[in-house]
Amino acid sequence: MGSPSRIFCGYRALGFNSNHVPLAVRYHQKHKENYVVTCVGKAFHTYNCSKLGIVSVSNSHPDDINCLAVDAYLVFTGCKNVIRAFTRGREVSHTYEGHESNVILLLPFGNHLISVDEDSYVNIWDIQSEELYSSLGFEKEVFAITAAFHPSTYLNKILLGSKQGALQLWNIKTGKLIYSFTGWKQAVTVLEQAPAVDVAAIGLADGQVILHNLKYDETLMKFMQDWGPVTTVAFRTDGSPVMATGSVAGHIALWNLEEKRLLSQMRGAHSGSVTGMKCLPSEPLMVTSSADNSLKVWIFDQPDGGGRLLRQRTGHSAPPSKVRFHGNNGQNILSAGQDSTLRSFSTVHDRHNKSLGRASYNKAETKKTGLKLDQHMMPPITDFDSEISRQSDWDNILACHRGLGEVTTWNYQRSSMGKHRLAHQRLTSKEHGGTVALCVCLTSCGNFGLIGYSSGHVDVYNMQSGLHRGSYGNPTAHDGAVRGVAVDGLNQVTVTAGADFTIKFWKFKQKQLLETLKVEAQVASILLHRESCMLAAACDDFSISIIDIETRKVVRRFEGHTNRVNDMTFSPDSRWLVTASMDALVRTWDLPTGRLLDCFALDAAATSLTMSPTGDFLATTHVDDLGIYLWSNKTLYTHVPLRPLPSDFEPVTMEMPSTSRKSQGAPEEREEDVEYVTSDFKSPAQISDELVTLSLLPNSRWQNLLHLDIIKQRNKPKEPPKVPKSAPFFLPTVPGLEFKFAPADEGIVANKEGSHISKLTETQNLTEFGKLLKMSASNGNTSEVLSKLKELSPAAIDVELRGLAPEAGGSVALMVQFLKFISDVLDSKKDFELAQAYLGLFLKLHGELIANDQQLLEQAQLLGNSQAQAWKHLQTMFNQSLCLVNYLKSATL
Repeated sequence: MGSPSRIFCGYRALGFNSNHVPLAVRYHQKHKENYVVTCVGKAFHTYNCSKLGIVSVSNSHPDDINCLAVDAYLVFTGCKNVIRAFTRGREVSHTYEGHESNVILLLPFGNHLISVDEDSYVNIWDIQSEELYSSLGFEKEVFAITAAFHPSTYLNKILLGSKQGALQLWNIKTGKLIYSFTGWKQAVTVLEQAPAVDVAAIGLADGQVILHNLKYDETLMKFMQDWGPVTTVAFRTDGSPVMATGSVAGHIALWNLEEKRLLSQMRGAHSGSVTGMKCLPSEPLMVTSSADNSLKVWIFDQPDGGGRLLRQRTGHSAPPSKVRFHGNNGQNILSAGQDSTLRSFSTVHDRHNKSLGRASYNKAETKKTGLKLDQHMMPPITDFDSEISRQSDWDNILACHRGLGEVTTWNYQRSSMGKHRLAHQRLTSKEHGGTVALCVCLTSCGNFGLIGYSSGHVDVYNMQSGLHRGSYGNPTAHDGAVRGVAVDGLNQVTVTAGADFTIKFWKFKQKQLLETLKVEAQVASILLHRESCMLAAACDDFSISIIDIETRKVVRRFEGHTNRVNDMTFSPDSRWLVTASMDALVRTWDLPTGRLLDCFALDAAATSLTMSPTGDFLATTHVDDLGIYLWSNKTLYTHVPLRPLPSDFEPVTMEMPSTSRKSQGAPEEREEDVEYVTSDFKSPAQISDELVTLSLLPNSRWQNLLHLDIIKQRNKPKEPPKVPKSAPFFLPTVPGLEFKFAPADEGIVANKEGSHISKLTETQNLTEFGKLLKMSASNGNTSEVLSKLKELSPAAIDVELRGLAPEAGGSVALMVQFLKFISDVLDSKKDFELAQAYLGLFLKLHGELIANDQQLLEQAQLLGNSQAQAWKHLQTMFNQSLCLVNYLKSATL
């Protein structure tokens, strides 16, 4: 029977900033702030332009967003053939359905919304009523709409551009064609309103930008960019006659409209096509977005009129290949992408994200030429390792690259590449010229880095100096490629795994071979949990072996994956091993029992995964996906029955988390809908009769009972308390700790002899506690007495116990009953510490009276026997536990 994961649930996605959908800019009149809206797949983000900080994240759409637009109040999105309007950048307020194909263009138009689909059908909607106002149909072969905009001051009119090159001006109120423009025999890619009335900027597929007067159908000026089709056009409105055009190559051209010439070029503004570009109103600022997952703000303050990068939010422009948590607090994730960059993402807030740069053979030359024209870019990182020890002293990240024998170092604190390039001299020889570094490992002290090569060599380098400090084996550690290297936490044992079906154990310092372990299949990768000395080895037969490096034996073997295991990670306590494979499944194995605890499927196979050192998150990356996805560990905040999965278990495909935090209690994640989750666990009052159970009261309610006199003396007021206004003498009161008036029928009445003078025994007024204690002597029920004491404060308990003495209104019989009550509590083995505290206070207050009264003395002796028996039982259990703990600490297992 299939069910979602019972251990993990989607939390949020990291690393998304923008995609190919053009951005939109809106001005908030009340906040006096410009906001930019970008699409990130199934949701959109809203950023403020002042700090480029994220303001809100929309709810997730059922599919990817095709287009988006904004007006003064709403954000419109087109997802497949459905249009949605969002308020406050988060909630859906309107839905418009009527298109038969995917919506590709949206244009807010006053109180109406214009939408265009792939079949060139134009619908005009009333925004508030969600009704279809009118529609226009075009033949896709004759006039395929590619762009649309509303010319300023043109009432009820829109201009449509086509793939065939022609343009048409329509009146949407009457549904009539006003005028047709023949065009320039090139597909229209973008239409934008110029600052001048009647003038529109028309971008074409051949790189031309035409400024055309719509009123007279005259071309005012033409510009030509050499970088391919025009993707976007923007005009500065801060007093400078400048037009900016974007290209598919990532370059931006700035044109002087007065002099009709090229003003400046911003080459390499983005590594991908510039899909969105807007100049902020009356400010020398421009916002751009691209499909390279970046959002940038430029300021025009350069001498040549060009833009300078002011603020940016960037992520991986190519899918990340490996992720690992950095540090012990579980707040930073290191990610190596196929774009050759190394980045750090924060699980707390996006403002802590940072880029460590792109791998380069020559950093100085790369800085001169820029990233776009960089000829020194290194291949992507395939494996890396990081340590926080000594990270302030020297480089603390070691990385190997695809197809290279050279290994690079990185510095996390400086957020840059390190100064060392680790490459052995033998790599320059013809024999080892094609050797590739496959795996790396840093020691826990941060002083040494180990590198495994495809030739079977394993080298050790000093991270501070970058000098070679020896090699394992003579001459090689393995006869085949080295697939994994690991060092234990004390730098005593080095473990290497090779393609020669062996796992070898070496002395770290002497580099002597200790033992060789044969495995049934070639090892693909290894992972060591240093605290428990457990080594996980993923083999090419899709099995996983768990090896204890102390005994050097295989202690567990997991089988079940049907494709290559991509990555593995241990839980912080090493009880779980989480694995991901190309069969798009993520499995959680229980090491003590050797059984499969959890399994869930994903739409795309996970290429890498890592678990937080604090155990709260599981981070995954996936095939052809730019994001890093966080999965919350539900066992930290809810009860989860961790029973092994049955043999006929069928995993269910889980939905990927969105960029917003997962709201608790979603329908697909609610526990009551999951069959294997039982009812909430409630601990019984007494787990076993052999155990001693404590109460749930806070320590302050019983721990200071013996020191109340000291506390009262310390807290004695500096001034005597004021006497409250006394009640009228004729209103009788009920005796006790609380001031209450007596009902009329409880007043003083005459006795049988007719006298109003009462005897001393008749004036003995007991409190509610005293009455319960007296009643327990007849019915034997002491639970109500204990419940009453639990409700009282320490000072009130002191008063009640003092009131049991004969001179305070009590009696010897009540004191005897209290001792019996304590004996019953000790025999029940519940509320053990309360009984000790109450008994201690009772003996302190009435010790002399108990010693002089024979009845109380006999009952005290019986209570002493019960007390001794209870302590003897408790002491025996303590001794057994201490003996077992000492044996486990000292014995050689």
